[in-house]
Amino acid sequence: MGKARHRGPPAAGPASGAANSGPYPRQKRAPPAGDGGSGGVVSLLVWLAAGVLLSVGGYLAYQGYMERRVNTPLAAPKAADPPAADDRYWGSYRPGAYFGLKARHPRSPVTGLMWFTPAMFQGGELPLRHWCEQGDGLDRYGWLQHDGRHFGVQELVDKHIRLETTFVKRPGGEHGGDWTARIKATPKTDELNGIQVSLLYYIALDDEAGPEDALATDAAGDTLRAVHGTSEALGPFTMSFHVSSGRLQRQFYLAARAPGLHQLRETAVRGFRLVQTADQRYIGLVGEMFGAGAERTPNFVVFQAVAAAPFELEVRFESGSASAERPAPLGGQLYDLLLAKHREEFARTFERKFSLAQKGYSAEELRFAQAALSNMVGGIGYFYGSSLVQSRYNAEPVPYWPASLYTAVPSRSFFPRGFLWDEGFHNLLLSQWDMDISRDIVAHWLDLMNTEGWIPREQILGSEARSKVPTEFVVQRNSNANPPTLLLSLNAMVRRMGSHPTETDRDYLRRLWPRLRTWYAWFNDTQTGELAGSYRWRGRDPRAVNELNPKTLTSGLDDFPRASHPNADERHVDLRCWMALASSLLADIGDVIDEPAQQYRRTFDFLADPARLDALHWSEQLGAFADFGLHTDSVRLVRPPAPAPDRPGQRPPPPPPGLVRRADQQPELRFVNALGYVGLFPLLLQLLPADSPRLARLLDNMEDPRGLWTEFGLRSLAKTAPLYNRKNTEHDPPYWRGPIWININFLAVRALRFYGDTPGPHQERAKQVYDKLRHALVRNIVKEYKRTGYVWEQYNDKTGWGQGCRPFTGWSALVVLIMAETY
Repeated sequence: MGKARHRGPPAAGPASGAANSGPYPRQKRAPPAGDGGSGGVVSLLVWLAAGVLLSVGGYLAYQGYMERRVNTPLAAPKAADPPAADDRYWGSYRPGAYFGLKARHPRSPVTGLMWFTPAMFQGGELPLRHWCEQGDGLDRYGWLQHDGRHFGVQELVDKHIRLETTFVKRPGGEHGGDWTARIKATPKTDELNGIQVSLLYYIALDDEAGPEDALATDAAGDTLRAVHGTSEALGPFTMSFHVSSGRLQRQFYLAARAPGLHQLRETAVRGFRLVQTADQRYIGLVGEMFGAGAERTPNFVVFQAVAAAPFELEVRFESGSASAERPAPLGGQLYDLLLAKHREEFARTFERKFSLAQKGYSAEELRFAQAALSNMVGGIGYFYGSSLVQSRYNAEPVPYWPASLYTAVPSRSFFPRGFLWDEGFHNLLLSQWDMDISRDIVAHWLDLMNTEGWIPREQILGSEARSKVPTEFVVQRNSNANPPTLLLSLNAMVRRMGSHPTETDRDYLRRLWPRLRTWYAWFNDTQTGELAGSYRWRGRDPRAVNELNPKTLTSGLDDFPRASHPNADERHVDLRCWMALASSLLADIGDVIDEPAQQYRRTFDFLADPARLDALHWSEQLGAFADFGLHTDSVRLVRPPAPAPDRPGQRPPPPPPGLVRRADQQPELRFVNALGYVGLFPLLLQLLPADSPRLARLLDNMEDPRGLWTEFGLRSLAKTAPLYNRKNTEHDPPYWRGPIWININFLAVRALRFYGDTPGPHQERAKQVYDKLRHALVRNIVKEYKRTGYVWEQYNDKTGWGQGCRPFTGWSALVVLIMAETY
């Protein structure tokens, strides 16, 4: 891990000539009479001891100060406004659950859906669906329409049933108003008509619920009529349950104490019992479940409806503060009318913003695009908690301050939490759909900045999020950066403001300004290279002997080949380009809000200067820009030899586990000639002049089938690269070593559109490559969605098949902007 530069305490002053240089010069004193000089020795010892104590005290104070910096928030006004009880107060802000609603409040109660069918039993384990899990094997699931404010429509296709979950909100009162959710269960095939299905809908108090938060059941026998509650976030409320269609067989409920939100499913499973009647067997909840001597007030209440599919469950949440404004319960025909109204408005707004029908896309392609956008919007979560962080001054990880985060997630099944690298790409789409949502998300992220200017790159806030993260990825280290992709979103926002930004625009940018400046300064303090104008991602581990090429997780391009032997001489071209973009954006924002911006403009001119960029990063052999460092291509993973025994005749110790890296040639300082995404960054971020001779070579690489071109999009690493499609460890498959990633392909089509619209010697060529690449991407992503039911994390460069995790409607949903050609 590279050393970060930290500003220490002021220097003590020059070593010589300092005695009389201060405002209080020292006075020479003679020893007292008759002392014989011994008093002077004692005085000297006293002064030395005092000096030592002061030095130790100063060191300890300095050490304590440095330890606290990592979890001290930046002393600047908050960029995000506190959540208001408006049409975004309630939402599907639990993206890790198949269906769940909560309010934008740190201690909001949560609600959610679980389900099972007895036909799904395998090996005696109850297959209770709750969290989005790839192992559940659903044919598909995801939002079909979701506007981020008023409603959502989702489809889930399981082994035997189809579920449609919808919700509609109605404003009123002081706590976000009322909402109603419907869950409709239908058999997957006609042969399964009448299959028994259990739908469970619950409400649970937050792990940090206050003493005023409480739930109470209104029940008779096994029937739960309603849940009454009160909370700081919601005031008084009632939630009731209605089987609105179909043949109800039995009802059950559970009132219990769950140990935490991450244990709701496990608590529900413990609450089941087998119920036998004259003609039927049921798996039903027990009613109340409290341990001996335990508190008998529930923090978790579940309603269970057992019915023959098809049938429909309606859940109504009514806010006590909205009772005076409530004309009628939000259910039945009123619900149908409001849902139809919101769906029609969604379709009109979608076409107005993206014009896909006007561009000639089919009805099926329109439904796909609406689903892609809706899954990103429906994947927005609201989280609250503390990250675990560490600096080189902390012996152990320490908690960050408790904070909230409003953010979209990359994948509901695999990454249901906030990622700084992904969020900038998310908001390129979100800002075109709903600017207020996007501005709020960006502000929340910037409010997570500490006093150093660092933002933890992965946000794991709350027990639900923590339960989905392997231990080794929980702690965030303050020397490690992540690409500042939020600047992509801000850059797009500033462009849309045009030459006449409103006062609202300026006020928003003024709130961001001190945080953007501090963030920018942090990058320049901690991520610079040895040469002027060079930058180096920290966080690469030269001791990672089990890795073919030590990963660069901080760059976002995890296993993309960098210098084989990490050291301080490395230069990373992608980071230089991100800093050029940051310099340009801060200059533009400074001009808009009348803040000094000349230093940022000068830095941009320096970083984007073609001659300087060439000198540090152009590889003529590669025909592209490249990283530089201590490197050899002759590396492989081998089984280490068994160590020799300590003494003759003694059994030798076992060999070390796993494969280790062996370099067959000594590394040398050179360019890393691995053609791939990294070498395109000056083009991707549109830093090259339109008349640059480098553009022609980069366009050649993009069109070459042995290079980056495939009929499905640009692959991440060329076939000619030494590490193309090679595992990085004995078990890790290639990640950024061949597969097609949509975020970088989006930057590519956006840049090609820019160069195709800009006069220059490469204009026509850029237009041609743009058309080819755009059509290849759209065709393949839509095809795979039709074939598999999902948008994927990445796509195979040989077959075009989706791979990695699914659904991945984070940056892969940028296909909507590619279809619309709005960049």
